[in-house]
Amino acid sequence: MKNKIIENDILDIINKIPGDYFSNKTILISGASGFLASYITYYFLYLNSINKDQKTKIIGLVRNIKKAKLKFSQNLTDNYFHLIEHDINNFFNYDDEIHFIFHAASQASPKYYKTDPVGTLLPNTLGTINLLNLAKIKKPECFLFFSSGEIYGNNFSKYINENDYGVIDPLNIRSCYGLSKKMGENICLSYFIQNNINVKIVRPFHIYGPGMSLDDGRVQADFINKILKKENLEITSDGKAVRSFCYIKDAVIAFLLISLKGENTLPYNVGNTNEIYDIKTLASTLIENCCDYQARIIFKASSSEYLKSSLSIHAPSTFRMEALGWQPKTNIVSGFKRTINSYD
Repeated sequence: MKNKIIENDILDIINKIPGDYFSNKTILISGASGFLASYITYYFLYLNSINKDQKTKIIGLVRNIKKAKLKFSQNLTDNYFHLIEHDINNFFNYDDEIHFIFHAASQASPKYYKTDPVGTLLPNTLGTINLLNLAKIKKPECFLFFSSGEIYGNNFSKYINENDYGVIDPLNIRSCYGLSKKMGENICLSYFIQNNINVKIVRPFHIYGPGMSLDDGRVQADFINKILKKENLEITSDGKAVRSFCYIKDAVIAFLLISLKGENTLPYNVGNTNEIYDIKTLASTLIENCCDYQARIIFKASSSEYLKSSLSIHAPSTFRMEALGWQPKTNIVSGFKRTINSYD
């Protein structure tokens, strides 16, 4: 693995989740070259590389095979790794057994909610149906659906638990993401009840780390992009919105724990409740600890293409996740430094 920061993260994940249970299993990962899914893919690839008897087969479904081959360039000749270019909005079939399905394919960036709302909602709904129809045939041990903290809608709790549902306006175009994730969860529940598929659900909150697309449009990517360019940090709001920030290594440990120990159809929030900041404080902390140049906070109007969230507070309760033995360990200074350095 070329990137030493990612490699060290994966080794830490393996120390927490050794991977014995995945030995000789077949893992299908949709959106395998995406931000969250690529770390999961790296985990399984690394398990094979350090244990010749591991023999975990990884099937990575991707929309763009060229991009995926660049990301996994060092693993293209691995016997147990297969990249397949496929649009999950069409049914996918596979001849052999599948033991785990990680459905992480999604157009999560807010920059697409206005310009491509149909492309945003389809993987979360039709794509989910297609992969669950595959699961009907294969009967995997786990189908893990990657939902989102966005499904809680307008919610004013600082610590949102898994039953704190707020309102999502169906006639707000920004809702194409949150509502389709919510529908995806109901699709999962329906297939569990009607077809007895082992479905598990994770709701990530504001995950950041190496591999993020720097033009993603979310604040964590925007700030890192500015720091890498040695520019001032721009805030396109009053800076008072509160968010939690969870480093990807901690999040992936949670995802794997859910796949192994989570209860069917019981959703699990994943976020760092120790790292909750308003946007202005986040910017100030990054300037103080992560900038080796004179940076300032600049307030400016947002782009007309970007649809801002109306949520003033968006942070989870993670008691349910903690009951599985999970605790996030990475603070924002350490996590953002690792992320920034990973792009060098």
